[in-house]
Amino acid sequence: MNELEKLNALRDELREHNYNYYILDAPVISDFEFDFKLKELQALEAKFPEYADPNSPSVRVGGAITKNFETVKHTMRMYSLDNSYSKDELLEWEQRVHKNLGNTAVTYTCELKYDGASISLSYENGRFVKAVTRGDGFQGDDVTANVRTIRSVPLQLKGDYPAKFDIRGEIVLPFEGFEKMNAIRISQGEEPYMNPRNTASGSLKLQDSALVAERPLECLLYSVVGNDLGISSQIEMLDKAREWGFKVPSIAAHCKNTDEVLSFIERWDVERSKLPYETDGVVIKVNNLQQQEELGYTAKSPRWALAYKFKTEQAATILEKITYQVGRTGAITPVANLRPVLLAGTLVKRASLHNADQIAKLDVREGDTVFVEKGGEIIPKIVGVDFSKRDPNSLVTEYISHCPECNTLLVRKEGEAQHFCPNDSGCPPQITGRIQHFISRKALDIEGLGSETVELLFKENLIANYADLYNLTKEQLIPLERMADKSADNLLKGVQESLKIPFERVLFGLGIRYVGETVAKKLAKAYKNIEALMNTNLEDLMRVDEIGERIANSVVDFFSQELNKDIIRRLQAYGVQLALTQDQLEGQTDKLKGKTFVVSGVFQNISRNELKKAIEDNGGKLSSSISSKTSFVVAGENMGPSKKIKAEKLGIPLISEQEFLEMI
Repeated sequence: MNELEKLNALRDELREHNYNYYILDAPVISDFEFDFKLKELQALEAKFPEYADPNSPSVRVGGAITKNFETVKHTMRMYSLDNSYSKDELLEWEQRVHKNLGNTAVTYTCELKYDGASISLSYENGRFVKAVTRGDGFQGDDVTANVRTIRSVPLQLKGDYPAKFDIRGEIVLPFEGFEKMNAIRISQGEEPYMNPRNTASGSLKLQDSALVAERPLECLLYSVVGNDLGISSQIEMLDKAREWGFKVPSIAAHCKNTDEVLSFIERWDVERSKLPYETDGVVIKVNNLQQQEELGYTAKSPRWALAYKFKTEQAATILEKITYQVGRTGAITPVANLRPVLLAGTLVKRASLHNADQIAKLDVREGDTVFVEKGGEIIPKIVGVDFSKRDPNSLVTEYISHCPECNTLLVRKEGEAQHFCPNDSGCPPQITGRIQHFISRKALDIEGLGSETVELLFKENLIANYADLYNLTKEQLIPLERMADKSADNLLKGVQESLKIPFERVLFGLGIRYVGETVAKKLAKAYKNIEALMNTNLEDLMRVDEIGERIANSVVDFFSQELNKDIIRRLQAYGVQLALTQDQLEGQTDKLKGKTFVVSGVFQNISRNELKKAIEDNGGKLSSSISSKTSFVVAGENMGPSKKIKAEKLGIPLISEQEFLEMI
């Protein structure tokens, strides 16, 4: 065997040893032997640099440096899951599933919900090509160099894998590895890490991949996404992913009904304490992938999956003071400032009290001993008061009447839970909050400009609204605190780069109340440019899909204000994208305007996603369920029988994909 053949043979052998050790947990050689072979491979790779392989086992040791993590779009969106905390909520979800699928039999898979950092891995021809964090679900950070160092991520697949697909999962830090890391930190006189989940997440953004390689991270996979995968169920998907070489947890069950689902939940709520990883619940999915397609998605979550959260951890501590925050919309949020307490691995110092009604309902007062828990394991909230420890001289909490920032009298509209400061053009946190929203990642995504810098620029009277960002000069920035030459250049470059951000994200960034990402996209699609939107009326707005009276009123009110109109005119003059581009407009028509479509089944010449996009591009509306308002059902193979029956009963025309394509 010559040296080049030896190099390839070593790569294959070490891949197999990695698989045996990190996936099967059944090593066949010692660590010493593995390290010896790895050094032998590294020596050969140094000798033959022209045969470098980004997926060689040698990359596990790291070495690549990433200064800036590039933001990339997900091939397919990463949705979040709806949460459930009780048997009743689970049964309600099951009823919705059956209602949407009709009388079809439904089974479920149950998998443990591991608490880590969500990740999407991309593979082409069996080779690992990219790793992207979840981000906002639409786009995330490219952390490929760091993820390559995680031994349980296969760099070369085995078996009959698809040519191209993504696989989703969680990067986790096992308890044992976490404890060893902390033991080292303590021995070196450093502060220990607070919890495995945050440490795992932070590891993905380390600039030096060699440091990531030193951390005992693992990657647990649970969902394959792509086209023509040749898989019919979730349980089959898990089995296939294991065969291809992925670390797929063995704890999963195929359940015939919710009684079996509840048995799985009850068992693992107790036994999870024995597991090597953090878990915070059970994910329940409709097992049949065709039924998943039929059920579809809401704006944020799949209708075919639910996360059942285990009971959250509680802690008792003293509420030292209630303060009030002013948001960018003027909404007032009361905040409980707590005596620091450790809760679910995090030191909690503050918790939301939501609004005046919640304070009155709990009868919470300064000085009380309160019970705190993490809502959905993330946001701390006060859930009760230990009245047995209350000072008899404590005073009932009186909600503030004036803005804590500008002293304007607060208002509370009928039917709304929160108080508001109406001084939107003169209240500092509202002004800076709107600018911070404008520059945020989901909006204009201006690099080099953070929340603290916005407050500093406002304080120095350099900006009073987001249009002022485009007037900034280097001469103005350099004298500012902590603003070096390069920082100023990066900020100005980020502002200029924001001119490329598309209209729908700019529209979201304007901060119109109730106009979130999804609504902004619908408005951009319906009106095409800012001028048309500014000149519309309430009735016309309410004809747009999913735009109700509350949103329509807010949009009309925003554009009726002269200050907002002036800011829009300035943004236009600076070159901010306030209209759909020609590329975006290309292929869009009004051929299907006023018509509502339901898509059901499997299609031959066009994917479901392409079909749905074609409906929207031609002015049609999509619906997941059939009703008397449905115009057509585009029916593919294996169409849900309940949908077919309902369509026939209501006299809704069923059309083939070919008939649909002819229609447009």
